[in-house]
Amino acid sequence: MAASRFDVVVVGAGIIGLATARELQRRRPGDRVGVVDKETVAGAHQTSHSSGVVHRGVYYAPGSLKAQLCVEGAAALLAYCDERGIPVLRCGKVVVATDEGELPRLQELYRRSRANGVPAVELIGPERLRELEPHVAGARALHSPETAVVDFARVVAAYAEDVQAAGGELLLGREVVGLSRRGGTTVVETTAGDLEAERVVVCGGVYADRLAALSGAPQEPRIVPFRGDYLRLRPDRRHLVRGLVYPVPDPAFPFLGIHTTVRPDGDVWLGPNAVPALAREGYRKRDVSLGDMVDAARAPGFRRLVRGHWRMGLGEMVRDVSTRRFVAAARKLLPELDVADVLPGPSGIRAQALGLDGTLLDDFVFHEAEGVVHVRNAPSPGATSSLAIARVIAERV
Repeated sequence: MAASRFDVVVVGAGIIGLATARELQRRRPGDRVGVVDKETVAGAHQTSHSSGVVHRGVYYAPGSLKAQLCVEGAAALLAYCDERGIPVLRCGKVVVATDEGELPRLQELYRRSRANGVPAVELIGPERLRELEPHVAGARALHSPETAVVDFARVVAAYAEDVQAAGGELLLGREVVGLSRRGGTTVVETTAGDLEAERVVVCGGVYADRLAALSGAPQEPRIVPFRGDYLRLRPDRRHLVRGLVYPVPDPAFPFLGIHTTVRPDGDVWLGPNAVPALAREGYRKRDVSLGDMVDAARAPGFRRLVRGHWRMGLGEMVRDVSTRRFVAAARKLLPELDVADVLPGPSGIRAQALGLDGTLLDDFVFHEAEGVVHVRNAPSPGATSSLAIARVIAERV
């Protein structure tokens, strides 16, 4: 059977893959663009399991690609949502220092926010914090009033509509099993037949390292999946928070700690924790893949990560199985919270790239091989930054 020919094939129909296809079509309207994914719907994994927060650049090191693309991407995304009629909850965010010892780190977040151009950000005292969040305890806080929340499943559906309206093809239900270069073109081997393209972009999420290896690119950095579990506030306790309430994060980890997320539908999520997932698509505690576990255990960086941070990891795992411990950790911000106030919530998987030295890579990482651009690391704020990331990828393509 003859292979289908395209100018560009994008592997991965998540939010970054579809944003990239959309951007490529805008730049070269006559090109034939295909988006291939093993799932039968777009955005089936990280995108649709996201909390929906549109980050504004509070946390990221000034000058980093992540900081630049988050600030640019948030503005572009919110404008896009307004154009497409996608609801945006502009609830704002406070990052709360609960004691004096956290104030230096809070001050550093404020410095980063100002350097990154976060709109309207300010440091506030306990009186202003009580006005914004009457039930939250804190000595001081950083207030980002323009941080917002959207339903990223609706965003990715709109991107998919844009791609198809511009003549692109969504090739869903096709797993990519090979990537090879032949005679100046790249052959994307799938379970439903081969695709040929002059250029290929791989936005593989939790499979980024395996897809890179298929094309002959280095498997490092490896992807280690982390599962984040949420609890939900009971409807009669949603008044405990009005917006997004975050702790001051530990600078040693790219995770933001247990926080609150007010959803566009009025639901309030509490979490997530961060535990190594036992499967790359392991959204439930009982989801186990022996192959994925062996793959992680063989990664030198993962073994170094475990040796260096086993105490913190153990604490996360204890909270994962104990609602009481989970709530106790959240009570640092919400003193009135009780175990009876929460219900089971959703879970998500974070595709986290890991260095050989055990470092959790913080910035976005791309890799270019002949005819192929690989997105190697694009965790949060990847969804926020999707339109900006797409521009970077399109320039590389």
